[in-house]
Formats: sequence, structure tokens, C-alpha cells
Amino acid sequence: MASSATLERTISPIAPIDVTRAELYAGEDWQAPFRTLRAQAPIQYVPESAFGPYWSVSTYKPIVYIEALPKIFSSSWEYGGIAVPGGIEEPIDGEMRMPMFIAMDPPNHTAQRRTIAPSFGPSEVAEMKAEVQARTAQVLDSLPIGEPFNWVDRVSIELTTGMLAKLFDFPWEQRHKLTWWSDMGGNVELMKTPEDMALRNAALFEMGGAFAELWQKKIAQPGKDLISVMLRSDAMSHMSEQEFMGNLILLIVGGNDTTRNSMSAFVWGLNQFPDQRAKLEADPSLIPNAVQELIRWQTPLAHMRRTVMEDTEVDGVAMKKGDKVVMWYISANRDETVFTDADKIVVDRENARRHLSFGYGIHRCVGARVAELQLTTLLEEMAKRRLRANVIGEPERVATCFVHGYKEVMVELSHY
Repeated sequence: MASSATLERTISPIAPIDVTRAELYAGEDWQAPFRTLRAQAPIQYVPESAFGPYWSVSTYKPIVYIEALPKIFSSSWEYGGIAVPGGIEEPIDGEMRMPMFIAMDPPNHTAQRRTIAPSFGPSEVAEMKAEVQARTAQVLDSLPIGEPFNWVDRVSIELTTGMLAKLFDFPWEQRHKLTWWSDMGGNVELMKTPEDMALRNAALFEMGGAFAELWQKKIAQPGKDLISVMLRSDAMSHMSEQEFMGNLILLIVGGNDTTRNSMSAFVWGLNQFPDQRAKLEADPSLIPNAVQELIRWQTPLAHMRRTVMEDTEVDGVAMKKGDKVVMWYISANRDETVFTDADKIVVDRENARRHLSFGYGIHRCVGARVAELQLTTLLEEMAKRRLRANVIGEPERVATCFVHGYKEVMVELSHY
């Protein structure tokens, strides 16, 4: 006789909707299926996908519930980690398991996070403000007025790679390699075949080699950068090669993609809602709240994944030990029961800070304040110059269900 969990998996008011399909994100066609799931099957078992079977969780409250129970819903790399592709216990063909503290459970997660967290504390981030302002001003003042250019390349990537190079004390002239490594590390589409994974692994080993060289330099001449912070830590100073690379991918992808794609969403999104752009231009005091709203509306990382450690129930739905659970932040941030007119950008939205783009609970993004600083500064410096970025074509988007972002947003600048 089938178990209750098995029965539960087969009973759904609608047929399974696989929202991991890359084409949904390449064409920005994900809203409709998620709207259907939120309304009719907020927790649904999907028996078949390119990444295997998984539970799809698309509404706000059950995601917060799952995030708050790390002992039941594991993030550990040992069970596949934090993204939908990872194999459960046994790696999939070609998968290179890389421990990183976001893909760990307590106590290892706690110790490594405590090492990194002080580098992103309030006083440390406040000290970054002047340099971020100067760098943002330099980039904006280099841009042409009234001529087309790709905002992603000239602004979003330029500002985020500059910040990452500063945080790591990475060679400035090589900083654009950080973007390439981030793109390779965060692209789950490259985890479908052994051939693609070999390409991804080659890029990550290149990254590991560059940072291993930097690690050796910091042993001789430590500073205030993140590599030196790791070296001084009992929790991180004796990491294996895989663990070192894993944490680098985490910090580079986390530091790059959230900020880069929210900076791009700033121009694309406000072009879609000109009334909100006008409201923001008329009242720059709205900028801090508008930053939160843009991060909510964009949701730069579409999902996080957990693995069930013991048979359990969520909102009456039975899940079995070993099941893969995918929490769709991109859908929860459009949950109408939490955010009124959720598909719209509302720059003065009262509860914009309730977004889940940085996660929730013990795994909430450790660098959230730095991302907020960079975005706030960009909007402030644009406002000082009374600059407006006018989008002149449909964006080219990243075709993946993990990093939700843009490859190209063509704009022309004007003054208002």
C-alpha cells in the first residue's frame, strides 16, 4: 500500500508545473505559471524535470517556515547543497562538490559565517561609503549622454567587479575575470550534462588557482581584505581546496549577482513604471525604500533549495526524508497576500523590506548591507546629476532558473 507521502505527491489540484525550465526566464515568462501555483498548488511535487524530482514551494509563509527549520531542511553540500541541480547524497555525473558556508548546517555554518560577518557589519559598511561614492561618480561621469550603450556592461558589471576586487584585494586590472567566474559558478544550466560541467569546472579551477596565489601573498602580507580575514580564522584557515573554492564562489556570486542584476533592474523596472520613476525623481528621500522595492521586484536569485532530513509536513503536505525542496523566492516576492499589487514597482511600498531576496533565517545573505550600499549610492549619484536611463530595447536575459538577471539592457542617458 502506498504511504501517505506517496499519495500526497500524486494528489494535486493541477498537473505538475516545472518552473525550472530555462526558457521561462530567458523570455521573462515565469509570472503566469507561478501565479497559477500560488493560487492552486503553493506546495507541489514535480516528479520530472531536467534536475530530477523536487517539491516546488511558491508562496511566502511556507518558505519562511522552511527557512526557520535548518535541522529538518538541510542546506548541506553533502546532500546536494542550495541549488536545484545538486544530487542527493550521491553527486550527479561530473558534479564537483564544493563546501561553502551557505551550503552547510550548524555548527560548521555558524563558525564560518562568524568569520566573514564582521567584514560586512554596519561600521565596516559605513567606512566603504566614501569609496563607493567616488567609484560610482567616476563610472557615471564616464558615460555618454544621448548615445546608446549597454548598461549591464558599463555600469552594473563595472561597479560590482570594482567592489569585489576591493573586498578581496584582487588585482584591479584582472577584475573582469570575477564576472566570468561568477557567471560560470551561478549558471545551473551548466550542471545538466558532464560536458557542460567540465567547462564549468575548468573555469572554477582557474578561479581557484588565481585565489590560491592571492592566498599565498596574504600569508606573507596580510591586510583587511576577506582573504586575510579567512587566514586569521580558526574556522577557515585550514580549508580544503574544494572548501576554499566553494566559499569563493559563494562570495563572488553573492557579491556580484544580487547587486549587478538589481542595478540593471533599476533602469529596466523604472522604465516599465514611469509614474514611479517620476515619483522617485521628485523625492530622492524615497531612495532607500526604492532600493528594497527594486530588490524585491527583481529577486536576483530566483530560488534556494533544501533537502528534507526527516519525514515531515508543511501546510498539511507530507514530505519524505531525502526529498529535494525548492523555495521560489521569485514567486514569494510576488505573493499578493503579502505585497499588494506585487507585480508592480511601488517606490514607497510600506513593507518592501519584507522581501525574501536575501533569504531568511540563519542563511540570510551576509553581504546584504554592501549590496544595499552600492544600490543606494548609484541611485543617489544618478539623482545628484538628474540623470535618467531610458531603455531603448528589450533586455537580453540570463536563461536559467537560479540567477535571475540580464546580459544586456541598452539605454540612452538624458537629464530630467
